[in-house]
Amino acid sequence: QVQLVESGGGLVQAGGSLRLSCVVSGRTFSNYAMGWFRQAPGKEREFVAAISSFGGNTYYTDSVKGRFTVSRTNSKNTAYLQMSSLKPEDTAVYYCAASLYGGAVATLTRYTYWGQGTQVTVSS
Repeated sequence: QVQLVESGGGLVQAGGSLRLSCVVSGRTFSNYAMGWFRQAPGKEREFVAAISSFGGNTYYTDSVKGRFTVSRTNSKNTAYLQMSSLKPEDTAVYYCAASLYGGAVATLTRYTYWGQGTQVTVSS
């Protein structure tokens, strides 16, 4: 069984930064592409960023390009989402997810395993 645990969320002022971490246990971490998604109240879960299994490819939704950076350290079984220049519209619960497809993909249904989520709140 694969388990994902996110951390690093919190309350930050607009323009600030946060780094989310996602630790994966249970299977070989380098077998999985990793994705980050978010869900704001009353909205559907949406794609934020993804990184391929060995980190060679990344993919971002347009609204976070240039502000967010996805990365991973396979030796630590951990994926990261560095968020800078945060805006109030970035407020959401952020989820990490693992996909056996290997590539950096945005499709929610390609991800098999999910974390419990971490709240990010950006005040104006």
